[in-house]
Amino acid sequence: MTTPVVLSPALKGFPLTEPPLPLAELAAKQWNVLAGDLPLPLAVIKREALEHNVRWMQDYARGQGVALAPHGKTTMSPQLFQRQLDAGAWGISFATIKQLAVGVASGVRRAVIANQVCSEADLAGLAALLARHADLRVVFLVDSLAQCALIERWQQRQDLAPVFEVLLEIGLAGGRSGTRGEDEALALAAHLHASPVFRLAGIECYEGLGATGDSAVDSAYADALMARVQAVARTCAERGCFDAADEIIVSAGGSGIFDLVAGALRPRLGKPVLGLLRSGCYITHDHGHYKRLVNVLDQRCRHVDGLQSALEVWALVQSCPEPGLAILAVGRRDISFDIDLPTPVWHAPLDSRAPLAAPAAWRITGLNDQHAYLRWDPAAALGPQVGDRLGLGISHPCTTFDKWTWLPIVENDYRISDAVLTHF
Repeated sequence: MTTPVVLSPALKGFPLTEPPLPLAELAAKQWNVLAGDLPLPLAVIKREALEHNVRWMQDYARGQGVALAPHGKTTMSPQLFQRQLDAGAWGISFATIKQLAVGVASGVRRAVIANQVCSEADLAGLAALLARHADLRVVFLVDSLAQCALIERWQQRQDLAPVFEVLLEIGLAGGRSGTRGEDEALALAAHLHASPVFRLAGIECYEGLGATGDSAVDSAYADALMARVQAVARTCAERGCFDAADEIIVSAGGSGIFDLVAGALRPRLGKPVLGLLRSGCYITHDHGHYKRLVNVLDQRCRHVDGLQSALEVWALVQSCPEPGLAILAVGRRDISFDIDLPTPVWHAPLDSRAPLAAPAAWRITGLNDQHAYLRWDPAAALGPQVGDRLGLGISHPCTTFDKWTWLPIVENDYRISDAVLTHF
């Protein structure tokens, strides 16, 4: 029996004057963000845009002939995992064993750990999850003989341990993890195939860090990376290194140039190939970094109804201490800032439930822990007043989600119709 989810005043953004509330009863309250029913700041997800994005990305993957394993680290929300699985996702990707455990507890049964696993605590945790759930399939990344040695040493001390399914990761010079050269990759593949500890299920890469928003540059970069992936995969297949009896996984995962890798995820390898795309940020998209990249992607693909910005953080203007400056009651504890500062998108004057587009001249120029600095030229434009509300767009949804334990889902008039919880 599933324990009902209960919201309470212990959660940031939940009214302190209200008693604990079962999530199932939230919509009946008819709370509205712009009616002052909840304290600000508050991160919200727009329902229509959310549902559009989930459906759009699944349809895109299907149209490319590949499967989707969305990166769950973006939201760490079981309710959102379920929406993605219900839409047709093959499984969910995670970055850590702890994240995987959250997914497994919520019903995920096929998962990619898009990261190297090598610590004894993580190996023991993964082994325990696999032992408890006979229907659970997990693959993780391997990129070095040193990592293999750590795993093999751990397994030698166990009375009973699983054979781990792994993907060989191809990396880039100066980038993140992954093998750098073809000879290194092939030597590692041979070791994985020969070792009784591993089952080499396929090959993987991550292209996201190289995205620039320049189609010519990005196309050349992605083509070169995927050519390396395919070349290593073909040689591995020819040498019999893949241990998959049914299909070989070829996977890539990023949210900025997924169109440039999706078409290369089904090389001919003599066995069926499961192309697996792992984009994650698409589920809410954003108003900054990914919006810029995906606008260019839409031009390449001639999309007319692409991803929509679904995540906003609403904040109160608490002070206007000098001309051209307003201080908002929102800061680094509430909103992402790792790629770009927030962008003013909406302005709702005091007592208004009808937000207006924020003037283009308004800019967030800095954040403290609990404060944001909104600036404009007072000679050229009017500013907000104390008590006004601003809806801020974000850049990179991952680092906004992790600042909230719950996020209301709102209709386009900002009436709350549902909510999701996160487990970071």
